[in-house]
Amino acid sequence: MHGANRTGRPFTGDHAGILLYRTLYGQGFASHEGSGDPDDGLELIECRVTNAVKCLPPENKPLPDEVRRCNRYLAQEIAAVRPRAILALGVVAHRAVLMALGLAPGERRFAHHAVHELPQVQLGARLFDSYHCSRYNTQTKRLTEHMFQAVVRDIATFLRGSR
Repeated sequence: MHGANRTGRPFTGDHAGILLYRTLYGQGFASHEGSGDPDDGLELIECRVTNAVKCLPPENKPLPDEVRRCNRYLAQEIAAVRPRAILALGVVAHRAVLMALGLAPGERRFAHHAVHELPQVQLGARLFDSYHCSRYNTQTKRLTEHMFQAVVRDIATFLRGSR
């Protein structure tokens, strides 16, 4: 048990969390860039971090059945928060968001740096896609820090321009 499984905070204390929280901080969505411990004083600013599944999946890769079983929780969270922007980290998260909103996966295809309208959440809401910020994706250069920062910067621009 390490990372979020140890701390109870998504992306805490793992490689993905380092990139995620540093990038959120850089765009003003977090009080500091650290994510090492749930008692580190990190506060998210007009931002929420959640997972597509609420359990510990084998090898940290949720199976389609696990995503389906947990999806009602994600749907309830989206309905309660009514976000203007959702960032899906990877195709699993992308599909989980679509499922939570009752949308067919083929209507909005996952692609890194893609943006999709989500009127089901609220008028003008958008889904932003990024490759998952995992160690594997960053070490293989499928996702660079610059690529990830560009997606989060686009979200910040969208949110600040739509107020």
